[in-house]
Amino acid sequence: MATDNLLDGKCRLDKWLWAARFYKTRSLATDAIDGGKIHVDGDRVKPAKEVRVGQVIHIRRKELDMEVVVKALSVTRRGAPEAALLYDETPESLAKRDNAAVTKEADHAKRERGAGRPTKRQLRDIKKFTGISHF
Repeated sequence: MATDNLLDGKCRLDKWLWAARFYKTRSLATDAIDGGKIHVDGDRVKPAKEVRVGQVIHIRRKELDMEVVVKALSVTRRGAPEAALLYDETPESLAKRDNAAVTKEADHAKRERGAGRPTKRQLRDIKKFTGISHF
């Protein structure tokens, strides 16, 4: 599987990102590369850039921000377990994502029941109690 359909051990970046299941389609991968969301060895690249084993790819998507090292090349899209064999995530990237997940959980505070704006039922009770017909 390491070099499916490859003659010389090279692969286009957009095809590799698609085969490694970072993007659902090659056109989405191409748009991300053109938009500057993908960097190879710290440089902004084009979709036709040849990927080689050992290169570091930085991928930025919504909440996902990760750095991976290319382990194998493939131009065919397979299942997720096989796609995961194409790359290794760097330890720094894993630590950063774990830290981001913890802080994201802490960002959303739980509101106490009854705190904040009154519910429809509470408004009806207030109107009945005070005799005021509008709020």
